[in-house]
Amino acid sequence: MIVKNVTRKTILADKCEIASTFFARLRGLQFRKEFSPGYGLLITPCNSIHMFFMRFPIDALFLDSENRIVHICEGIKPWRVSGNVKGACCVLELPSGTVSSTGTAAGDILDMQP
Repeated sequence: MIVKNVTRKTILADKCEIASTFFARLRGLQFRKEFSPGYGLLITPCNSIHMFFMRFPIDALFLDSENRIVHICEGIKPWRVSGNVKGACCVLELPSGTVSSTGTAAGDILDMQP
């Protein structure tokens, strides 16, 4: 799946996976050795994340039901927890630095296409 920031006219991920089952959401990016630029993981439904057993920091975009960014965690490090984000129904996990390099901000709207 391709994820575009419609507001900023940038591509956030051109190789995004979806984690929509209980076990896929629980596993997330755990135990992966790397998370290269251009990759992403959309966790749905989801309003909080944990970084247990992670090997690298990530950027996390919390989205509402209209794919509007309601909260951003930049560079969240392994062994941290985001806490619950009010209004979030899914989370897009991206390689650390993606938010700053694309100018992505809360309030931006994303478009996701297969």
